Order: sequence, then structure tokens, then C-alpha cells
Amino acid sequence: MIETVTALLVAHVLADFVLQTDGMIANKRAPQVLLLHIAIVLVLSQAAIGQVAAPAVLALAGAHLVIDLVKIFATKSGLAAFLFDQAAHLASIAAVAALAPGLWASGLWAGLPAPLPLAALHGALLIAGLIAATRAGGFAVGMLMKRHGQAPDLPEGLAGGGLTIGLLERGLIFLLVLVGQPAGIGFLIAAKSILRFGTVSESRAASEYVIIGTLASFGWALIVAYATLALQGALPPLSP
Repeated sequence: MIETVTALLVAHVLADFVLQTDGMIANKRAPQVLLLHIAIVLVLSQAAIGQVAAPAVLALAGAHLVIDLVKIFATKSGLAAFLFDQAAHLASIAAVAALAPGLWASGLWAGLPAPLPLAALHGALLIAGLIAATRAGGFAVGMLMKRHGQAPDLPEGLAGGGLTIGLLERGLIFLLVLVGQPAGIGFLIAAKSILRFGTVSESRAASEYVIIGTLASFGWALIVAYATLALQGALPPLSP
């Protein structure tokens, strides 16, 4: 069952945070855009499992469509809606895996010579975790910061510099946790505090804005990193 969960989770992360462009997100109320996204979800899920006509995979794509429709037409945009949407997708993946736990084992990839299938699954999980930590984290942190209004006046920096810094810091945190060196995160915090001190020391609003954004970014990356480690630990080991 855990292999099925992992494969479907990897497909979901790729569909929602790599192959779903900003233009698709902005125009998702258009039927053709929404159906294109669902088609991508279906194809990636089929590819991840190694089966084309599995009813459970078709049902998962249908559930994804319903969840997206609820988010688009029945909820307001924002962090709460984003978290509800992702939680519902994760719940639907868990439900499909519980009802059809042998999807992965009966698929094409599981029949390849060992240890190739498990090695591919472990590697895909790490890539999906990195994407969830960096790109998905960018969406979550951005939505959180919108709740605090417009960003306070800060000295003008590089175009897109803040976004790049956020991606890099979450990526580094993810990697530090995975290699068993979480203590290194303290150096990231110290470095960012020193570099930001002169910028925000004169403004309480700017200081609080930076602190909230930093804590949210670090917290998201830590949660995703440890969740990835937990899921990886639940997978069968690569060697006996």
C-alpha cells in the first residue's frame, strides 16, 4: 500500500506544482483549462502506477476534479483554501491506496528487476519532497503574507530576489534534514538575520514582516522534509 501512496503522491506533486503553470491557475475556471489539468493528473498517475485502465486511478482523477471544482467555486482564495485543497487531495490518494493497495504491485514498474522499482520510487519521492518544500512552500508562504497586507517599504532589491531566496532557503533546509544535519539550519537563520538586520532595524512593520515570512518558510520546509523522511522510512528498504 505504501508504494501505491508514494507513486500517486509523486504524480500529484508533479501535476499541481510543476506542470500546472501560473496561467493555468489564473484561468482554471475555464472548462478547457481545468480539464487539461485533470488530464495531466490522470496521465501522470497512470504513468506513476504503471497501469492505464485501472478504475482506481480513474476514480482518483475524478476526485481531483471534484476537489478542484469545490476550491474554485465554493471557497475563497487564500492560504486556508490552499491547505484545504491539498489536504483533500492527500486524503483522496490515501483512500484510493486503501481501497486498491495493490495498484503499484500489479503495475508495469513493479515487474522490473529488483532493485530498480524501489530505487526509482525512493528517488522520485525525494524529488517530489524537494518540489513540495520549495515551490509549494512558495505558494503557501505567499498566501500567508497576503493576510498581513501590503509589504512594508523596504529598500529596492533584485527583481525576484526574495522569491529566489525563499526557494533556496527551503531547498537547503530540505537537504540538510535529509542528510542528517539539521543543526546547519541554525547557521541559515543566523546568516539571514545578519544580512536582514540593517534593512529592517528601523521599521517594526518591516521587521515583523520579515520574521513572519522567514519562520513560515523555515517551518514549511521542516515539515515537508520530516514528512518525506517518514514516508521514505515506511517504504521497503533498497537492500535487505
